[in-house]
Parts: sequence; C-alpha cells; structure tokens
Amino acid sequence: SGAGLDKESGIPTFRDTNDGLWFDYKIEDVATPEGWKKDPKKVLQFYNERRSQLPTVEPNDAHRALVALEEEYDVTIITQNVDDLHERAGSKNIIHLHGELTKARGARYGHKTTDFDRIYDIGYNEINIGDKCEDNDTQLRPHIVWFGENLNPKFIERAEEAARECDICIIVGTSMQVAPANQIPFITKENCITFYVDPSDGDFYVPEFRKEFFHHIKEPATVGMKKIVD
Repeated sequence: SGAGLDKESGIPTFRDTNDGLWFDYKIEDVATPEGWKKDPKKVLQFYNERRSQLPTVEPNDAHRALVALEEEYDVTIITQNVDDLHERAGSKNIIHLHGELTKARGARYGHKTTDFDRIYDIGYNEINIGDKCEDNDTQLRPHIVWFGENLNPKFIERAEEAARECDICIIVGTSMQVAPANQIPFITKENCITFYVDPSDGDFYVPEFRKEFFHHIKEPATVGMKKIVD
C-alpha cells in the first residue's frame, strides 16, 4: 500500500500538485540525511506536524476492507506508509518498509538502520532538540527511511518472502515509482492474481506474461477495495 490509500482519510499524498505533502517543503530539506545535518530543528518540526495530524484522521473503508479479508485469507500488509492507520483499522501483520511516524531512534548510525538501534514508541508526542537516545546519547530522530537511506534488510526479506508465497497480490494507492518497493509485486509467482487499485493510468511496466493475471481497477482506494472484496 501507498499514500493513495490514506488520501481518503484526509492525509495528503506526496505527489499531488496543489496539496501534496511536499507542497510547502523541499524534499531535500526535510527528508534526506543532508537536510537533517543542515537543520535538524526544521526536520523535527515537519515530522512533529505530520505526527500531530494523526489523531485527527481515521482509517477509511479501504483500510477496513483489507482487515475484512483476514476473515478468509492469510494477509500480509507491506506498506510504504509511515502512519498508523493500518494498525488502527485492525490489520494484524504489517511490514512498514519506510519506517513509522510514531517511533523514534538515535542518530548515531546515520543512514544505516542497525540491530543496535533502540526504537522508541513515542505515539503522537513531539521529538524536540535535546531529546537523546539513552543508549548512545545522540539526538533522537524520526524512525523514517529518508531519501538516500537504506531500507531495513530484515523488512525487505520479510516482504519478499511474503510476495513469493502469495496467491493474490493487491497494489493499492501507490504510483509504483519508488524502488525497491515497486519490485516486490513482481517477485510473486507467475500466475499470481494481481489487482492494481489506483485512479491513475498505471504508468509502469507489466511483463507480458503477467498481463493475463493483472487487473487495473482504475478507482480510488475505497471504491477499488470494495470491488475486490465483493
């Protein structure tokens, strides 16, 4: 799942021209290691604003549709989203590839997410300059994978394992432009039934041998997910 899944809950997507998440910010200022090094206060402010918004929004019918599928299917959610709407809707098995807004970690290891990180559950609270990791006395930062940073290898491994085993793959609310997440649906079995739910034209390559099993539902997430469940 991607940002388009959350749009109907009132969370702006990254790429919408007029109201996108980056409309008032430059990506390089708030979502890169370089931006953090240059102005950590600005970066913290950006994510504090995002975090404070979470209690004001609710999961939508698309989130709930994914939960409903758990009554009949073994469901793994692999998401690029960093909010907690999947959890609040009731999904049980969620892999956050790009991190979680409700968590923080120390900044000692730079762009590498390591097994030595202590991850703090901070809920909807702010991170401020001077908040330190108890283990290494470094400034706490958002537990988010920024542009130019590496994904957690363990999460990639779990996601790829789930993809290889799945019989049905649903891609919902993502432009399929961000690697390596956009490769995961295509390591499924050759005859895996794949539903792509997105109102866009789906401007990405689908291998010829998969087209028989690939279905583009050109609808917003709530409408498309209802069609799939039905």
